[in-house]
Amino acid sequence: MGSKTRENQPANSQMDKNIHRSIYSVTVTLPYQLAKYKSKLTLICAKQKVYRFFLLLIFNIFTPQFIQMKNTALTKTHEALGAKMVPFAGYNMPVSYEGVNIEHETVRKGVGVFDVSHMGEFLVGGPKALDLLQKVTSNDVSKLTIGKAQYSCLPNETGGIVDDLIVYKIKEEQYLLVVNASNIDKDWEHISKYNEKFGADMRNISDGYSLLAIQGPKAVEAMQSLTSIDLSAIKFYSFEVADFAGIEHVIISATGYTGSGGFEIYCKDEEVQQIWDKVFEAGAAYNIKPIGLAARDTLRLEMGYCLYGNDINDTTSPLEAGLGWITKFTKDFVNSEALAKQKEEGVAKKLVAFELDEKGIPRHDYDIVDPLGNKIGVVTSGTMSPSLGKGIGLGYVPTALSQIGNKIHIQIRKNAIPATIIKLPFYKV
Repeated sequence: MGSKTRENQPANSQMDKNIHRSIYSVTVTLPYQLAKYKSKLTLICAKQKVYRFFLLLIFNIFTPQFIQMKNTALTKTHEALGAKMVPFAGYNMPVSYEGVNIEHETVRKGVGVFDVSHMGEFLVGGPKALDLLQKVTSNDVSKLTIGKAQYSCLPNETGGIVDDLIVYKIKEEQYLLVVNASNIDKDWEHISKYNEKFGADMRNISDGYSLLAIQGPKAVEAMQSLTSIDLSAIKFYSFEVADFAGIEHVIISATGYTGSGGFEIYCKDEEVQQIWDKVFEAGAAYNIKPIGLAARDTLRLEMGYCLYGNDINDTTSPLEAGLGWITKFTKDFVNSEALAKQKEEGVAKKLVAFELDEKGIPRHDYDIVDPLGNKIGVVTSGTMSPSLGKGIGLGYVPTALSQIGNKIHIQIRKNAIPATIIKLPFYKV
């Protein structure tokens, strides 16, 4: 390329760079990234036939050798229940049992159980634990008291987000971080880098712990017989360490990713089968059902909850993503100075929620266009809402076009479907 600037490089040359970068990423990084990059590579390779060979080579020959999918402690249970299993974040995970619509409705109206044991858990403790977490997270960890949890994110140095997470204060000088499964190693490296200065005690306990999400309006009533504590007294984003399903010292957290209430149960791998069995025994009278990841996605999207890798990533700022409420400038944190300047000057684009005005299903990476067909943004998440019976989605558009009520269009194949920007959540409890 010589001395040519990026702007002066031929388009094909830049495409070459993108392709080689993607191929390198999927062949030398963590195994789960092979699946993560498959759709992106497919799109890129479709534009240049010469690279289709590389796509076939990587995914049809090399992929099976690289991918060694992990199982959760409940994988055999899911298989016995007839779950459709799919690779997700390096794990074999149940995507559905009876179907997404049935499972979605179960959580909205009754009670369902998700195995989300692929999520990562870090313990951070010692006298410098708070200092470290104040540095690496966007929210103000000092506001946490024992028994409280906090939604936050890990800003990177370039304006984006390493991951979003939940921080639990377990006891004085001890915190539990719950991170996304696909980002466990990346998050650990990022936090460890800053811990070189602070010297907090860090432990990655992800491989030894399981996580069940018991979600729905009937969760409290259905599960009360399994514990000696009053489940109804646990406030949102609070937790208790107590007995549950015959197991002592279980974290019972009033959190979730569905917007329908319920709990998340943290326990050791060797304990989770007993808890699972007891949960379904206690919930039988409430028609409790196992729920897969597909319904988890439709449920979270109806609430407008961000999904890492879709709605937020290494290039989206928390302010662009509408996460200013977890970005506290009362402290110094990674890239806080630049983000504070961005807040002062205003963001150029915003994450918005939209509903289709006509029939159609918006999908991730579909273009958002103006009435003349000019691209103005991109859909980051989209689905047919089981609760509302219409297409809904999230996407980034220029700030000037982000006002509630504004009309946009979603390019679905050859048709530009009109849509309206709305205020979240889509589904009102």
